[in-house]
Amino acid sequence: MASIIVLFELEPDGAIGAISAESAEDAEDAEDAEPAVIAVHAAGADPDVPEDPQPYTLCGLETGPMEHTHYRPVRPGEPWYPPTLADQRCQECERALRTQ
Repeated sequence: MASIIVLFELEPDGAIGAISAESAEDAEDAEDAEPAVIAVHAAGADPDVPEDPQPYTLCGLETGPMEHTHYRPVRPGEPWYPPTLADQRCQECERALRTQ
């Protein structure tokens, strides 16, 4: 595979929790919250549109509901995933990348 697309699997919209804030400030903070990253996945690049992922990740999940990260390692030897999200990287995607 020539290149990969790094994708975020995010919490479903409702997973952040219903807003039951006791104050307007708490409600405002809840609205500004970003969905949490559940996992970081890898997918092959679409051969016709290299910035788009193929329909499935290397571990077999659909890429449609995932968020494109536009992450690219800067230097050789850097990981395929954003280093700050090492704990969330998909082990199945990592295994697939190592066997290629």
